[in-house]
Amino acid sequence: MNKLFSLILFLVFLGNTAIASDFISYNEATLKFNKEHISKNNEALVALIALADKALANPIDPVTNKTLLPASGNAHDYYSFGPYWWSNPDTADGLPYIRKDGETNPATRTSATDKDRQIKFSNDVMHLALAYYFTDDKKYANKAVAQLRAWFIDPKTKMNPHLKYAQAIPGIVDGRGIGILDTRLFINVMDSVILLKPVLSDSDYKAITKWYSELLTWMLNSPEGFEEDNWHNNHGTWFDAQVVAFALFTNQKDIANKRLQITQMRRIGGHFDIKGEQIAELERTLPWHYSNFNLEGYGLLGHYGEIAGVDIWGYDMDGHNLKNGFTLIAKTVINPKGWAYATKTEKFNPNEAYLAMLYASTAYEDPIFKQALTVLKKDSSNAKNINNLLF
Repeated sequence: MNKLFSLILFLVFLGNTAIASDFISYNEATLKFNKEHISKNNEALVALIALADKALANPIDPVTNKTLLPASGNAHDYYSFGPYWWSNPDTADGLPYIRKDGETNPATRTSATDKDRQIKFSNDVMHLALAYYFTDDKKYANKAVAQLRAWFIDPKTKMNPHLKYAQAIPGIVDGRGIGILDTRLFINVMDSVILLKPVLSDSDYKAITKWYSELLTWMLNSPEGFEEDNWHNNHGTWFDAQVVAFALFTNQKDIANKRLQITQMRRIGGHFDIKGEQIAELERTLPWHYSNFNLEGYGLLGHYGEIAGVDIWGYDMDGHNLKNGFTLIAKTVINPKGWAYATKTEKFNPNEAYLAMLYASTAYEDPIFKQALTVLKKDSSNAKNINNLLF
């Protein structure tokens, strides 16, 4: 999975009552406090400005720039390949592709298809919007708005609001429901849009929210959406996170509430055993990575539950709950030798738990999470994590 996703933004959790805020995944009070009090020399802020300056120089690169087309032949349709699928060495044309779980085929991350450009777009907009907020320099906002228009508004370049051709497998299928995972980074983009409201026209803002509403409708009514909704692992978690986030952004609160209830009743009890083990993630070749990746999705859902008044953090089904899942990770950060699920494929990196521990430390009073964070913060690289600006 994309390592840059560790930069996904999170917020301070304010209890079990509904939160009144225009933001979806950010916390307005925390943003304001940090803008007023963080030093210009703060390592995370310096890192953010460096990323935003790089984004200023990056070209605008919409989906219509790809050189390979999906089965539809339409350049406006998002197109990607499954990351763990490789050319077949036993056939002359390399088809059908074969799966190597945990081994990313670099050919799936080129400009020929859309996944890499979508990641760059989402991260660039996020960095530009935050840099604009913290510096008030409109050069960052102007570039972010130009990116948004290219992807969501301009009829010559915008992406069609569906993922029918995402994570295709050459020689097997034109697209798959699990490709919906690709657009999880669009969650970041929504709060960037809110930060950019002072420079966005009303018509642009309405066009963007309309685009998100159309994507949400497709997710909830397409065969691909049905497929992803029924995945038993992190794909189901991230489907829920996107549905709830997009519904909140487009003011469809009934959809958000219903989906959060599905998270409670279907996901939590199925994903976590009473020891906090995530069985579907532990069976992968990268169990540490996927356990933390799944918890990052739950971190967002926990906050969305606070916005909507649906308790995700404290929900328990016969001893199956989120806290146990976060606790198992915290114990491993404190004592890595206790991780019993190591594989030959995965190189254990405790920093992959940083975001999950930030979520847990704000959601639960148990000191084990702050202890885990203390351990992780001994690594100086975590001081540069831009999540620190929003915590």
